[in-house]
Amino acid sequence: MKNAAVILVLASAPMWAQPLTQTERDFAMSDLHATRKALLDAIAGLSPAQWSYKPGPDRWSIAEIAEHLVLAEDFMWQRAGEMLKSPEAAPRKVDRGQDAEWLRKMADRSKKAQAAAPTQPAGRWATPAALAEEFRRRRDRTIEYVRTTQDALRVHVSGAGADAFDVYQMLLMISAHTTRHVAQINEVKAASGYPK
Repeated sequence: MKNAAVILVLASAPMWAQPLTQTERDFAMSDLHATRKALLDAIAGLSPAQWSYKPGPDRWSIAEIAEHLVLAEDFMWQRAGEMLKSPEAAPRKVDRGQDAEWLRKMADRSKKAQAAAPTQPAGRWATPAALAEEFRRRRDRTIEYVRTTQDALRVHVSGAGADAFDVYQMLLMISAHTTRHVAQINEVKAASGYPK
């Protein structure tokens, strides 16, 4: 009788309140892995002068950019957790093309943004190796969550209309944010005064 009640509850759950599809899971994990590698490659082997070089008084060094990424990983992770506590929304029609567009939009450096106060760099990691270890730990947690979660990420939504996004897209934002700032690191490396 108990098993019949469980089956009845599961059968009555909305079909759209399901865990990620394998395609969604693979798409997010692929991008999270790729952007983890991109950042780790971008900061590997930097000298102290390269690590701390600022191309201008109002520009961040690679150390500051990388620290911002570590802090933002947790900031966005916590935001995703808060979104999961929100009531389930009505189903939205979202396809993989929209998710890819979301990634592209979030990584676009043509629109400047002000970093949230909790993600402002303050010199917490003195070397690329120390920062890489911390970033790897936090990103691996995100990847493991995406790999294993059974949470219905698509039904917890923030915003409205064209600005609405779900928890899955919030996790994609973590990856896109890394792409955005790896491009910024490359801009620092291309600056005329960058130490060789």
